[in-house]
Amino acid sequence: MMRVLLAFAFCLPFVAYSQSYPVKPIRLVVTYPPGGGADAMARLLSPKLGEALGQPVLVENRAGAGGTIGADLVAKSSPDGYTLMLDAANYAVNPSLYPKLPYDPAKAFAPVTLIALFPNVVVVTPAFPVSSVRELIAKAKAEPGRMAFASSGNGSAQHLAAELFRQRAGLDMVHVPYKGGGPALIDVMAGQVPLYFGNMASALPHVKNGKLKALAVTGAKRSPAAPELPTVAEAGMPGYQVYEWNAIFAPAGTPEPIVKRLHAEIARALAAPELKERIAALGGEIVASSPADTAAWLREQTASWGKVVRDGNIRIE
Repeated sequence: MMRVLLAFAFCLPFVAYSQSYPVKPIRLVVTYPPGGGADAMARLLSPKLGEALGQPVLVENRAGAGGTIGADLVAKSSPDGYTLMLDAANYAVNPSLYPKLPYDPAKAFAPVTLIALFPNVVVVTPAFPVSSVRELIAKAKAEPGRMAFASSGNGSAQHLAAELFRQRAGLDMVHVPYKGGGPALIDVMAGQVPLYFGNMASALPHVKNGKLKALAVTGAKRSPAAPELPTVAEAGMPGYQVYEWNAIFAPAGTPEPIVKRLHAEIARALAAPELKERIAALGGEIVASSPADTAAWLREQTASWGKVVRDGNIRIE
C-alpha cells in the first residue's frame, strides 16, 4: 500500500502540471528559413493551436545545416512543453549525412505527431523529349552519364527522392545541387537542367501555366491536387514511394501528459476545415499520428534513407 501511495504522490505534480499547462506562450522552433514549406505549415498551425491551448504559439525560425541548428537548440531546451520543434523530412536523413551531430536524434526528442505527408512531383523542362516515367528511364539508360537532375541542395529531400529513383532504375545520372528550390526550379524551367523532383506546392503552379511538364507524383496514391498524374509506382517503378513531411517534436523528458495533450490539440486543429483545405491545396495529406506511431514512422524513415545515403555515397561537402 505504501508503495502505491508513494507512486501516486510522485505522479501528482505531473498531473497537476499538465492540467495547468500552458501558463505562458509556447515557442515553436522551425528548423528552416521563412517562406519554405516547413515555415508555411508552422504559420498555418500556430494560430489554431494557440487558440486551443489558450496561449500564443510563437513561430521562431532557426535555420541552417539541414535543420540541425534548430534541432540542437530544441534538444538542449527545458523539457517543459514551452519549446517545441517543427521539422521536416531531413530529420530522418541527417543522422546519415552528418557523422557528428551535436545531439542524439534517437534520444534527444519526444515525437508529438506527424502533421502531414507531401508527395513530390516529377517535372521536366517542357521541351524535354519524354512524356512518361517509362520514357524518362529509357532515355536515361540510352544516354548514361548525360541526363542531369536538379535539387534544392546536396542531401535535400528533392535530392534523395531523385537518388532513390536513380538507384531503383539502375541509372547513371548527374546531380546538380542548387542553394534552394527556387533557383533549381528557375533553371529547370529555362532548360539548363531537364529534371527535378519538386515540392508540389512550388512546382504545380508552373505545371499549370505550362512552364514545366509533370510526369508523376511520388506518393503511394494519386494526389487530389493533381489527380490526372499517375504515381511513379503506377508509371513504371513498382514500390517507389517518397514523401516530404512535417512533424512536431518536444525535447526528450517532456512529461507524457503534456505530449498527449499537445497531440490531441494539434489533431483537433488539423481537423478544422480551413486547415484541411489549405493543406490539401499544397498537395498534402493530413496524418496527425499518435506519438508512438510517429516514433515508429521516424525509425522506419531513418533506416530507409540511411540506406539510400550509404548506397549513393552521398556526402555533405
